[in-house]
Amino acid sequence: MGAALTDIAGLDAHLIDCRACPRLVAWRETVAREKRASFRDETYWGRPVPGFGPADASLLIVGLAPAAHGANRTGRMFTGDRSGDFLYAALHAVGLASQPTATRIGDGLELFGVRITSPVHCAPPANKPTPEERDNCRHWLDTELRILQPGLRSVIVLGGFGWQSLLPVLDDAGWAVPRPRPKFGHGAHVELAGAERPLHLFGCYHVSQQNTFTGRLTSAMLESVLSDAARVAGLLD
Repeated sequence: MGAALTDIAGLDAHLIDCRACPRLVAWRETVAREKRASFRDETYWGRPVPGFGPADASLLIVGLAPAAHGANRTGRMFTGDRSGDFLYAALHAVGLASQPTATRIGDGLELFGVRITSPVHCAPPANKPTPEERDNCRHWLDTELRILQPGLRSVIVLGGFGWQSLLPVLDDAGWAVPRPRPKFGHGAHVELAGAERPLHLFGCYHVSQQNTFTGRLTSAMLESVLSDAARVAGLLD
């Protein structure tokens, strides 16, 4: 179904009804029913989470999967948890977001030239989707890349899972991925030749609490990667 879609709004509308992975469907809906005590009065989203950001974005940020009590609760990528707080604060600091916080849909947050997506659109148990679940979800990422391709200039991948998931998608979309494939690392930067123009691929440690609380990823480190990718994408001087 995803291959026939030609616009972001249509993609998102179809994606949120996906039930392809029984384990993920069961988990996201169980979490939405049982809830975390601090959110017991809220109605959880409990469905696949679509990408967030403008349909003509020139910079794409690729994460891993929605968090059980973050995006799976709010229905928007990286919204409602500390990982999102860290990411959106950095986006705002470099001029790519209208505000530094992301609490819920309708909170006024707007991204400028940036879209955020993930290889897996449902919250997985222990934040660990299986290879089969990643592969089941891949057609959504294929379609999103195809729709964004005319204006896309750079991509930031948050973490090794996203990096390994995205490289074959980029290859199939027509960008020349080197052999052997480039390795993930924070600050990695690879220019991929394309039929129309090159695509700049950047690696960044994931904004997980494990990385941000330990200082493995600092705000300055994230802002540096965001700034470099945004300049290549024509979003910053």
